Amino acid sequence: MYYILKMNDVQNQEDLYLIVDQFYKKLLADPKISYIFTDVVKIKLEEHLPILVTFWSQAILGTGGYYNNLTQIHLDVNTKSYLSKELFDIWLIHFEAAINENFEGFNCERMKNMAHNLATIMQIKIAQQKEK
Repeated sequence: MYYILKMNDVQNQEDLYLIVDQFYKKLLADPKISYIFTDVVKIKLEEHLPILVTFWSQAILGTGGYYNNLTQIHLDVNTKSYLSKELFDIWLIHFEAAINENFEGFNCERMKNMAHNLATIMQIKIAQQKEK
């Protein structure tokens, strides 16, 4: 007899923290993208993770509280080091893996769709910035 374990959907900020934490572990372990976070931006994870949890909590759970300009932050990073389509693709692979390894359901699919939309918007904005 086989049992299929069903994973839960994202339901709260603790779930989001788990995803974001796993996501950054993957990013920082990947030499093709980790330099953005260690050399270019030099993020402090203990400060960065709660901000990202707030962003996703607002986007998925409707909690509010995120006030940063997401687009401008990425445009500023791009002026220091070009954020290529390949980097966004790597970002999406790790983000989806962090979700898929821990959760499944409607909110998970919304997060993945939103991440793809954000990546597309950022790439368009970067291309527009390049044209100026």
